[in-house]
Amino acid sequence: MSVDVSADRGMVGGAIRAAARRRRRFPRVPRALVWAAVTPFAAWAAARVTGLERGSLTTQLMTATPYAAAGSLVPLLLAAVTRSRAATAVALVTTAAFGLSVLPRTVGSAEPTGTPLRVLTLNMLFGHADPEAVMDLVRRLKPDVLSAQELTPGMADELDAAGLKDVMPHRVLQTAWSASGSGLFSRYSLTPLENLFRPIGHNMPAAVLSVPGAGDIELVDVHPFPPLGSQVHEWTAALAAFPPASANRIRVFAGDFNASLDHAALRRFLDQGYADAAERVGQGLVPTWPANQRMPPLITIDHVVVDRRVNVNEVSVHTVPGTDHRAVFADLRLPGQPSS
Repeated sequence: MSVDVSADRGMVGGAIRAAARRRRRFPRVPRALVWAAVTPFAAWAAARVTGLERGSLTTQLMTATPYAAAGSLVPLLLAAVTRSRAATAVALVTTAAFGLSVLPRTVGSAEPTGTPLRVLTLNMLFGHADPEAVMDLVRRLKPDVLSAQELTPGMADELDAAGLKDVMPHRVLQTAWSASGSGLFSRYSLTPLENLFRPIGHNMPAAVLSVPGAGDIELVDVHPFPPLGSQVHEWTAALAAFPPASANRIRVFAGDFNASLDHAALRRFLDQGYADAAERVGQGLVPTWPANQRMPPLITIDHVVVDRRVNVNEVSVHTVPGTDHRAVFADLRLPGQPSS
């Protein structure tokens, strides 16, 4: 039997030429375009990891880090398809850095051991939150404490008329006819706490809360200025002014921090012995602002922050008519602690 070698070679050559023609059907992506796609995400990831955000604009942009993390997959795919080894390596490191920063907020579990303390926080939007809706939430969730921001005198009266004074008769209020009004309401005894820290921004009342079975804890209603324009300096100073965790007293901070876990200023505060309750139970990416708008909530700036000795059983987020913030509810478990 004879073999036609020339024919075989012709067939192979034809196949190679056909494959080359097929490859030419896909436009070649310029290397500069690949790097143009990779570089902004790499710079964003570097700023997030190192805490290098500076000024109002970059500080505000940092709240969108979870979306940048998802978007970083696009330049990674582009670099891989175009077989640009250097760009692929940089894009891969970028996506990994984003993942290490963001994904831990989705991993957590309930910690049901300890004395229950249920905390609800809500920014009332200049007192425009629907008082009946707030009371429906209070009756349904049965919080022991309500931390309110942008609490006007009129809103406080409307809440009491709706039934809050019967459920939470104890309160430390610093109301105002502006965004600066704040207040703490409680089922348990509250004693105003002075000089715990120097509030910078809106009113941020603090109190000693006597919890049956757990002793006294310190409670802070949080509401710094938003990091807009020159206010970014006051915002940074406000977060830096919060006291570090104490070996002698459990502290809980609840409110509108105007900050996400992607802000270095908030992470520095947490590094002093605190934890974000939502992150502890894998709910750290649930957005809280803006609510009741045409667009869905996008960023997470309302938090319940706890001493790391506090267990977290559950965290949930709830929309309340009349305000642009969603309420955050945290079911906490306090360690046994004698009053001091």
